[in-house]
Amino acid sequence: MTRPQPDDFFKDWKEREALAEGMIPLIGKLYREHNVSLYMYGQNLVNRAVTDIMQAHRYVRQIEHNELSEFETYPLVKALAGMDLGPAHIDIGKLTVLYQEQANGRSVEAFLQEAVGDDIGSTRKPIPQPRDVVLYGFGRIGRLVARLLIEKTGGGDVLRLRAIVVRKGKSEQDLIKRASLLRHDSVHGPFTGTIRVIEEENKLVCNGNVIQVIYANSPQEVDYTAYGIKDAIVVDNTGVWRDEKGLSQHLDCPGASKVLLTAPGKGSLPNIVYGINHHIIGADDRIVSAASCTTNAIVPVLKVLLDDYGIVKGHVETVHSYTNDQNLIDNYHKGARRGRSAALNMVLTETGAASAAAKAIPELAGKLTGNSIRVPTPNVSMAILSLQLGRDTTVEEINEFMRQKALYSPLQQQVGYSISDEAVSTDFVGDRHACVFDAQATIVNGNTCVLYCWYDNEFGYSCQAVRVLEKMAGVEWAQYPRYF
Repeated sequence: MTRPQPDDFFKDWKEREALAEGMIPLIGKLYREHNVSLYMYGQNLVNRAVTDIMQAHRYVRQIEHNELSEFETYPLVKALAGMDLGPAHIDIGKLTVLYQEQANGRSVEAFLQEAVGDDIGSTRKPIPQPRDVVLYGFGRIGRLVARLLIEKTGGGDVLRLRAIVVRKGKSEQDLIKRASLLRHDSVHGPFTGTIRVIEEENKLVCNGNVIQVIYANSPQEVDYTAYGIKDAIVVDNTGVWRDEKGLSQHLDCPGASKVLLTAPGKGSLPNIVYGINHHIIGADDRIVSAASCTTNAIVPVLKVLLDDYGIVKGHVETVHSYTNDQNLIDNYHKGARRGRSAALNMVLTETGAASAAAKAIPELAGKLTGNSIRVPTPNVSMAILSLQLGRDTTVEEINEFMRQKALYSPLQQQVGYSISDEAVSTDFVGDRHACVFDAQATIVNGNTCVLYCWYDNEFGYSCQAVRVLEKMAGVEWAQYPRYF
């Protein structure tokens, strides 16, 4: 659909701004009362500001060549808010485009009755009863996972963050300091909502979620049942234990039933990249790894290329932001090169992502090499895939292929798509995809290609970890359209 250029841009803006403002209470009602989350081509619209909603509409024009505006989406949002819906994820952008293409004179209400009718009036829940979640460790990933779980609380009938386990700090104001780190983040900005500290009870109340802070030096010291927590999934963010034996300590804690490691697992521990091999998680699997941020970034792209083009061999080079493991200034470090200042140097180091990719995609075993360069940026990294494919292709063909995968495949949560020739790393801070394919940077020569994929190695990875967490908990959302 192509909209005519408005005669008065300012008037047009104000009218669309008013419609976006009108959407906010409707989107909120759907979320609070029905646990229905609305999206715009994969971008979450819940708890978003007016300009965020308007920018999400603009995003559609950039990648879909469709002048979708608030004038088209508002009637569908309003109609959905008046329906008796069960819990679901609904992409209002794609649903609107379907309506434009398939309305055939039908009213919005009649179209939606057919499009989402299977869940109208449904009492089906994405999970039989709420599942308790505990965060063991509260560093960079732990705090971002906490933000995501709080954001996704909805009606409180899916995953509930019940506790955080940390070691007691040296400060007498330990709890206040930890709350401050959750409230303010130099990279990801302020916490969306309110945080109340109840020091005498060691509790944080975040947007109404009561979270018990448990001080312990090891899993053996914790009894979750003492805090009313049962059948909990423990998310280990420390990385101290990365094999089944070490992580099994959590299962000895009363009230804990499963463990998710937010780091690459060792030995026989399943390394899960959501969207690729999450289906192998069974009801009896009690310990699972969410792999690494880089593995999550490269595996979805490698998988789709392997399936459609074939991969003969390749090399993965990651340009990775520095991490807390490196030194701020030159100082002793047990690792090679990592003793030099992270803020002043590019540091060549190794990455296990290339070999780890074969754990998720066995067909890639022995076909990939990899290395990594740590660079002086605090967040957002890039994976450069230099591949020999099974057949010749072109830049245009590869880019269109990846655009289709990003928009209309089961991997649309994992693979994003960028067409901006001005994109830089900070543009991807807070991006929820496992990676974002940079179409402007693609290089192809016959059957060889070089592909560039951005990824928020903190937040994007945390989103993937939460998706794995939902899978472990048995969460299944109704989705409209099927691939949104």
